[in-house]
Amino acid sequence: MKTIHKLLTALLLAGQSVNGLWAQGDAMPAHTDTVPHPLHRPIHKISLDIRPAYLTPTNSFFKGDNANQQRMNKFLSGHLKYGLQFNPESPLGMMYPHTTQGIGLAVNTLFNDTEIGTPVAIYAFQTSRIASLSSRLSLDYEWNFGASFGWKKYDEETNPYNTVTSSKINAYINLGFFLNWQLSPCWNFTAGVEGTHFSNGNSHYPNSGVNTIGARIGITRNFGDARTLMPAQAARPPQGRTFVPHISYDLVVYGATKIRGWVEEYNSVLVPGSFGVAGINFNPMYNFHRVLRAGISIDAQYDESANLRDHQAGTNEKGDLKFYRPPFKEQFNAGLSARIEFVMPVFSINLGVGYHFLHKGNDTKGCYQVLALKTSLTRNLYLHIGYQLQNFHDPNHLMLGLGWRFNNRRTGMF
Repeated sequence: MKTIHKLLTALLLAGQSVNGLWAQGDAMPAHTDTVPHPLHRPIHKISLDIRPAYLTPTNSFFKGDNANQQRMNKFLSGHLKYGLQFNPESPLGMMYPHTTQGIGLAVNTLFNDTEIGTPVAIYAFQTSRIASLSSRLSLDYEWNFGASFGWKKYDEETNPYNTVTSSKINAYINLGFFLNWQLSPCWNFTAGVEGTHFSNGNSHYPNSGVNTIGARIGITRNFGDARTLMPAQAARPPQGRTFVPHISYDLVVYGATKIRGWVEEYNSVLVPGSFGVAGINFNPMYNFHRVLRAGISIDAQYDESANLRDHQAGTNEKGDLKFYRPPFKEQFNAGLSARIEFVMPVFSINLGVGYHFLHKGNDTKGCYQVLALKTSLTRNLYLHIGYQLQNFHDPNHLMLGLGWRFNNRRTGMF
């Protein structure tokens, strides 16, 4: 736990020169030491959550086509989280008085360890306030993003019923909304609803994914000076700083691998091996507010698996399908997407809906959707982890890359 604390504290302190929300040239704080003022030390938090949920029947395996011949609709997870909240008297605490970020560990059960496992998730999380309902009660949200380990994967001989996942490691995504009740300066109680998604991003087959909808209850212990643990006030910029709307420009380069398959005359066809994906996005964004950007993105992508179905070349001696390589123009596409981005300390969440205006073949036409998490590494450089869907329902691939923000007005921190 001490190591985790040191890493998160270092990340927060490093943010004093990262990501900007104020215009360049605005006054900087008089105190510029790398060691925070004692009254500006962050608030540390330890949370325990219990999250019972309904397991949605997205696959015949959950509907009873399993070794026990029983319907699976129960899901339960327990979470231990460590977070840091900015001190209300620090510059970031003035802007984001209700925001906490940190890391979490979750143990999940689908009550069928033999066939699907008992996965453990490790994730980053961030929580903040949506609305204050009273001096001690608020409506908050929280997102979790990470990886889950320990899944039992599909095997034709030893685990033939599990057609849900073929990966021991799957992405973990969660979004929850809850009431946050401050019982005392040191204790908070939370209760609400949430949704969870597990998937391997189409990197292995089968990949029907696991989805849950459920409830959450939790308790949080806060550690810090008593003066900093009372209900925080409304967000306000530090003295001498105001936000100036402006246009910034994001350039993202990403890559991924994926598998390829389709249904042909009621039979599933899986193409052997995996295929590479590479893309680039250029995204001008108008910064309306310190927490909101929006704009248009030009998206170009090369998909090595695109339109293989139209270039079959028979089978090999093992009976596996063979293909001619499609021409470049059938595996390249370009699109235009509308983007909106929610900006918080350290992390930003980018959502996009677009359409391929340049394509050749059925696999590269139509609309696409993007969900991406951006994690600041320096003031302009960030890690980009995204997920792309096709036509709102078909999983396409992950998007793992780096981004650079141009004309990023200095804000002092994250």
